[in-house]
Amino acid sequence: MSAPATETGSIITLSERARREVRSIYQREGMGAEKGLRLSVVGGGCSGLSYGMDFSEVRPNDTRIDYDDFTVLLDPKSTIYLKGITLDFQDGLQGKGFVFSNPNATNTCGCGESFSV
Repeated sequence: MSAPATETGSIITLSERARREVRSIYQREGMGAEKGLRLSVVGGGCSGLSYGMDFSEVRPNDTRIDYDDFTVLLDPKSTIYLKGITLDFQDGLQGKGFVFSNPNATNTCGCGESFSV
C-alpha cells in the first residue's frame, strides 16, 4: 500500500522531495526490501533530544509505513516523539539535507537537529 505525501492522520509525512531523495539513496546504495529508512529519536543535543536517520532491517515491534518502493521504520519509543512530523529535503544555497518539522517540539536548537517536548 502506498502512502501519499499528505495523508491525513498519518503518523508521519514525507514531502515529495524527501521521498525522491530516499528513493535515490535506495537505488544508489542497491538496498533491497529487507531494509527500511529508520527515523528515530535519541537523547542528546542542545535541546535534549536528537533526530536519527539510518537504514536498517525491520525489527519485530517496528511501525512500518510502506511507500511504493521503500519503507519507513519507527521503533515504539521514537513513534511517541515523531507522531505528526513532516520530513522534507532541502537543496539550496543554505545547505542540503533532510529537515524535520515537528509540531510537538516546544523548543528547538538553532541547527534544527535537536528538540525538546
